[in-house]
Amino acid sequence: MDLVLAEQARVRLAPEPLHLRLFLAGAWEETEKHLPLLSPVTGQVIASVPVPTRSDIAEAVRAARRAQAEWAEVGPFQRAELCHRIGDALGRRTEKLAGLQTLEQGKPLAESMADIEEAARLFHLHAEDLLRLNGETLPVGDPQKRMLTFRRPVGTWAIITPWNFPVLMMAEFVAPGLATGNALVVKPPAHTCAAVLSAMEAFEEAGLPSGLVSVLPGGGQVGQLMLEEPGFDAIGFIGSSATGASIQSGAGLRRTIMECSGNGPIVVCADADLARAARAATYGAYLCSGQVCCATERAIVHRSVYHDFLELCLEQAAAVRLGDPFDPEVNLGPLNNQDVAAKMDRHLSDATSLGARALVGGGRRSGMPTDLYYEYTILDGVEPRMAAFREESFGPLLPVTVADDDRQLLDLANSDALGLQAAVFTRDLGRAFHFAEHLQVGQVIVNDTTDYWDINMPFGGAGGKHSGWGRIGGKWTLMDMSDIRTAIIDLS
Repeated sequence: MDLVLAEQARVRLAPEPLHLRLFLAGAWEETEKHLPLLSPVTGQVIASVPVPTRSDIAEAVRAARRAQAEWAEVGPFQRAELCHRIGDALGRRTEKLAGLQTLEQGKPLAESMADIEEAARLFHLHAEDLLRLNGETLPVGDPQKRMLTFRRPVGTWAIITPWNFPVLMMAEFVAPGLATGNALVVKPPAHTCAAVLSAMEAFEEAGLPSGLVSVLPGGGQVGQLMLEEPGFDAIGFIGSSATGASIQSGAGLRRTIMECSGNGPIVVCADADLARAARAATYGAYLCSGQVCCATERAIVHRSVYHDFLELCLEQAAAVRLGDPFDPEVNLGPLNNQDVAAKMDRHLSDATSLGARALVGGGRRSGMPTDLYYEYTILDGVEPRMAAFREESFGPLLPVTVADDDRQLLDLANSDALGLQAAVFTRDLGRAFHFAEHLQVGQVIVNDTTDYWDINMPFGGAGGKHSGWGRIGGKWTLMDMSDIRTAIIDLS
């Protein structure tokens, strides 16, 4: 698709700015205040975003608590049926939601299509997970008593989601939340809320009971108002560790699931399949323009294969095409916002001033519709003192660092405060197990990209690190969004 055809596709998608409304307690509600939503793709205003008030949040919570009390008493098979209907309705809207998400987020259309398809699958997955979420009968010391366990919903959740996977990460909480009998009030970021609000049409079509899900977009101020609302029983968050720490401080003793930042290392051992490692590192650094919590933020490479690995990464870089994300030949779209672009600027400036070299890329591309189009960049000679090594860059950047042996590979990978997901490349089974057991992360991927994720895997941060707790994915999220209840019955 050339740029003319891509532009025509965008015009068909949003011929004029969309007027968005809150999805509040099962109804579409107007607000007095709206904010413009600018596309990182075109720089144009594509929607007006409603700004919720404190009273809107309070009404959403009241409705959620009323609805949740009834929903908790609905049988598991009936809750599963609703989730299946939502999954089907989302699937029928894949193209529309994907196009809208690309326009507001900036990722290539193929990635957005995969996101929406996966969001729909989550509702089907958790419908089935629910039907296998069982308790057990336990031995008890008193022969006149019986002890058994079962699951009960936590209650009403405040869900705060990020801008990189707007629809998918909403579904990561809402699907298991509804399945286990909870109600949810979702706050997507104001600048990537259009697709999430549009997705609520699928929920309506599926017959969602009024009040079980509300969507109130906004920034930090709206998030703070949600934290101050005492009617929330629990809080689910996906986003940066800094924001997560702030949210947790306001959550008090309420239940939380926190999925926070990563600084994903890919460890390349001396016996690695280098061609495969280079492909994985490249993909892990450019997927969603590097704006992924488990992106390849650092490549830590054994000295004996360092230069060969770099050469292969340079070959792979030739296949990364930056441009219009509606063009099917493009696999790298613009960054989403100026904050992340400025962070990329800072990391590159810091690294090059301290001796690192940009082998490809190195800055924003001029002559594009916005200045958010950032070149895919490989940094050679990155050292632990550099910000690009110590911090999550969250852009299309592959910093490469050398290590002398397995011990140093492991020490460098574990040297920062974050611990979400890592990858290791080796042909040796014993070495693979050693790294899998000693890398201080929640998940270790052997011989594949740090960006590997499956909807059925328990995904989250490691203990002792600042990447959060709880698990997103499979039955583990259902377990985190429900309480284990114990009943002891005296038969005497």
